[in-house]
Amino acid sequence: MVSETHGPETGGEALLTALAGVGIEYLFANAGTDFPPIIEGLARLPASQVPVPVTVPHETAGVAMAHGFWLATGRPQAVMMHVNVGLANAVMGVINAASDDVPILVMSGRTPLTETGRKGGRMTPIQYGQEMYDQTGLVRGLVKFDYEIRYPEQCDSVVKRAASLMASAPQGPVYLSLPKEPLSEPLPQAFRPAPVAPAASPAAPDSEAVARLAAWIAAAEAPVVLCQRGDPEGRVGALLSEVAARFGLAVAEPFSIRNVLATSDPALVGYDPKAAMDGADLVVVLDSGVPWIEAGSPPPETAKIVHVGHDPLFRRMPVRGYRADLAIAADPVKLLEELGKQRIGGNSERRADWVARKRDAYLSARGTGIESGGPMSASWMSRCISDIMDERAVAFTELGLLLPDMDLEGPNRVFSNVHAGGLGWAMPAALGAQLADRDRLVIACMGDGSYMFANPVACHQIAEALELPILTVIKNNGMWNAVRRSVVKGYPKGAAARMNEVPLTSLKPVPDFATVARASRAHSEKVERAEDLPAALERAVKVIRSERRQVLLDLDVAATDAF
Repeated sequence: MVSETHGPETGGEALLTALAGVGIEYLFANAGTDFPPIIEGLARLPASQVPVPVTVPHETAGVAMAHGFWLATGRPQAVMMHVNVGLANAVMGVINAASDDVPILVMSGRTPLTETGRKGGRMTPIQYGQEMYDQTGLVRGLVKFDYEIRYPEQCDSVVKRAASLMASAPQGPVYLSLPKEPLSEPLPQAFRPAPVAPAASPAAPDSEAVARLAAWIAAAEAPVVLCQRGDPEGRVGALLSEVAARFGLAVAEPFSIRNVLATSDPALVGYDPKAAMDGADLVVVLDSGVPWIEAGSPPPETAKIVHVGHDPLFRRMPVRGYRADLAIAADPVKLLEELGKQRIGGNSERRADWVARKRDAYLSARGTGIESGGPMSASWMSRCISDIMDERAVAFTELGLLLPDMDLEGPNRVFSNVHAGGLGWAMPAALGAQLADRDRLVIACMGDGSYMFANPVACHQIAEALELPILTVIKNNGMWNAVRRSVVKGYPKGAAARMNEVPLTSLKPVPDFATVARASRAHSEKVERAEDLPAALERAVKVIRSERRQVLLDLDVAATDAF
C-alpha cells in the first residue's frame, strides 16, 4: 500500500530524497540485483522528491556523463552501479574525475551481508561470488571520502555529508558502498532528515603573500602566467584577462584541460610552455598540476616561480618536483580578485612589450592555409570544427583537436582529456553536457582508438534514447599514434622506428564506424578528402538543428610525429 505522505520509508528511499535534497538532478545508473529498493523508491516517491534516473548501459559512460555535466554547469551529479563488478568498470572514470578535481557522488551496491533473517539478504549464487573483503579498496586511493552504509537512516545523513565534502575545495569524487540490507530495511520511527551542510567557503589568499606576488610583478620585466584550467562559470578566465591587461602579464595554457582565455585575448601567447617561458623572469603557475615537463622545458633558472591554487602543491601527486619560491593556497578566483586590487608599478611598458612580442610570435606560427586532397591534417580538422562553433558551442576532445589552430570565443569552449589519460571519456562527457543544455551544439572529437574505448554502441544508444544530438568526430589514422610517437621519440634510430608498422600500434582493419553509429539511427558520413570537410560539418549541424539527431563523421586524418 502506497503511503499517503509519500515520504521515505526505507533506507533506499531516504537515499533518493537525500540526493535530491543536496541538489542532485540526475542519477546515472547501471542497475543490478542490488537495486530493487532504489527502483521501488523511484516508483513510489513523487518525482519532485528524487533525482531523475538515467539508464546508462555501461558504467564508464555514466561517470563520464556526470563529469561532462559538471564541466558544463558546475553542478555535481550522482552515479550508481552494480556491486564490485560495476564499480570496477567505473574506476577509470573515477580516476579521471579525481585527476581533474571534479565532484561526482559515486555509489555502488554491495553484496548483501547476511544469508538469512534480514530483508535484502542473499538470494542468488552471484551474491556469494561478488563479495570482497574490501570493495571500497577499488577507489579508496582516488576519492575524498568513502563510507559503507550500515543502517538505513545513514542513507540520509551520510549522503549529505558526502555531498558537502565533494563540493568543498579542492573538489573531487566521493564514494558510498551500499549493502542491500540497509537499503531495504525500514527507517526507524524516530527518523528525521539530517540538515544539509553547505560546502566550505573557498579559501582567501594570505594578504602578505599577495603583496609579495604584487611586488615581484612590479619588479619583473617578463612575467608569464601558466594556467591549464578554469572554473565552470568562467570566472578565472574573465579575471585573468582583466589582471593580465592591467599589469602586463603574458598568459599561456600548457597541456590545457579547460581552455581559459579567448583566442583573441591580447594576453594569450599560446599553449607551449617552453616558448612561453623563454626569457621569463617570473612564472606564476595558476591551478596547474603539470605546468611544464621538467626534463624538456623547465623555466629559466633565474626566474621566480609562484604556485597558486586550492592545493598549490598538488598533494595527490606522489612525485611532483617543480621548483617553488612562493606557494599560495587560495581559490584562484579570490587570488585574482585580491591581486587586481593591488597597485603595481614598475616598468609596465617593458612588460607590455614582452607580452606583445610573445603574442606576435604565437600568432605568426598559426597555420591558415586551405587544404585539399586527403587525408587531411589534424590542424585543418581543428580549424574547420572551430568554424562551426557559435558563441555557445562546446567541444570535448580526446587526442583530437589542436587548440592553437582554433578560434575560441571565451573560456570553457574546449574541454580536453585530463592528465590521468583514461581513454573513452570525450564522447560520454559530451553526452552529459548535452543533457545539461539540449539546445547547445556539443561536439566530441577523438582519435579512432579513443572512440573504441568509449563503448560507442552504449554511447550511441544513450544519445538516441535520451535524444541528445551530439556531433561525434573521429580522427581516424588507423593506429595508436600516441604510442607510435612515443616509440619513435624514445628510440629514433631503433628497429621499431625503421619498420613500416610499429608493433602494437596498428588498429587495422579499422571498423566501419559510420555503420556503428547508424545502428542507433545516427546520421553518419565518411570524409576522406580535406576539401570535403567544411560541407560535411555544415550538413552535420543542419541535421542536429533540424532533425535533433546525433551525427558521426569519420575523418581520414594523416598521422604525424607532432600529434
